[in-house]
Amino acid sequence: MKAWFILILLLAGGAATELRAQTNWLTLAEARRQALERNWDFLAARSGVDAATAAAFMAREFPNPNLSASTAKIGNRENATPAGNGIWARSYDTIFAVNQLLEIGGKRRDRQLAAQAGVMGAKARLADARRLLEQGVTRAYIAAALAGTNAGILRESAGYLQHEAQLAEFRWHAGDLARSDYQQIAVAAGQYELQATAAETAARQARIAVEILLGARQPEGNWQPAETLEQLRVGLAAPAPLLANTNISNQRPDVRAAEADLQSAEASLQLQRALRIPDPTVAVQLEHNPPGGGPPTDTIGLGVSFPLPLWNLNQGAIAQARAAREQSRLALEKARAQALGDLANARAESAEATARWQRYHDQIGPQSAAARNAVGFKYEKGGAALVDLLEAERTDNDVRIATAQALADTLTATADLVAAQTVLTEADLPWNHE
Repeated sequence: MKAWFILILLLAGGAATELRAQTNWLTLAEARRQALERNWDFLAARSGVDAATAAAFMAREFPNPNLSASTAKIGNRENATPAGNGIWARSYDTIFAVNQLLEIGGKRRDRQLAAQAGVMGAKARLADARRLLEQGVTRAYIAAALAGTNAGILRESAGYLQHEAQLAEFRWHAGDLARSDYQQIAVAAGQYELQATAAETAARQARIAVEILLGARQPEGNWQPAETLEQLRVGLAAPAPLLANTNISNQRPDVRAAEADLQSAEASLQLQRALRIPDPTVAVQLEHNPPGGGPPTDTIGLGVSFPLPLWNLNQGAIAQARAAREQSRLALEKARAQALGDLANARAESAEATARWQRYHDQIGPQSAAARNAVGFKYEKGGAALVDLLEAERTDNDVRIATAQALADTLTATADLVAAQTVLTEADLPWNHE
């Protein structure tokens, strides 16, 4: 029993140690999740929905009535009446009035339509912010993985040449190789080490860029991608092509936001036109006049007032609202064209990068590796010149880096294609066309 208990403790300690060792690894899915929780731009877009909802609530509220009270014929205590000498019984003329502004001409309806369109626009912008954030995080994560891959390739090349340099040193001491050849190999190995160090710095910068998107307050890049480019290739599957581009030009979040802006601008224009109609203010008043100083009457009065549209017909505000509507219309047309352009570019980039990566992966890469291994074997046996060895290693190193770049470009194009084809349905975002 004691042995089993010790074994369990050892296993638990080993699991805890492994967990602590893996805390600096980050998957793409986890990066996306953290970005949606902490990215500043996305949080601001979410607050924009709250602000638009509050504005819509304010548009539904009625204006508050105004209460006024006035007293006239104020004298001294000799203003007593048969009713007495209290404040209410003196011969003062006291008037209480309640004034209520009434909006007519459809102003309230137009204001509510503009606010409702604002809410829909804010929700669409939030969805678009999520689309762009996920795209940005994916691209930054791929860049970090590519930078790490490049650093690994350069380190491996440096290690290979260091091994060749050791063999060359033995051959030089044995008199089988010139000192200059040994020194050239050592110099080439040192150059690859310096390039690898620079690549590792670039990888750290790429990881810092990811942390900024994740909302890290002190980004340092002290983590590693948990997925390689090959693993990302399996996880990032390209979406199936849509049947019609009209879905993209009408349903993408940024297009829906521009459409909401146009609806809001149209409602605002109707509101400015309606403001040419004066809004009446209805008043109900109670006048208290005790007996003694005059006729003892308590009267109720009704009144109405409204501004006379003589000098200001609201033409300037109408012209400004008309210009804003035209700007919103042009912005909508631009958003639709941009959506179709993004889709066309993503499809072209995906096709080119995929074909390039497949050729590097299936043809050029294996041929380069085979040539390097053959030249290295011949050089070790004295059957190849040093320049052949260095050229083969340089070519293979360039091919491996180009292969990784082609794969990263393929993954990036896939992420762009997913973002370009992200659309909203009525279930995702209820739309009000009234």
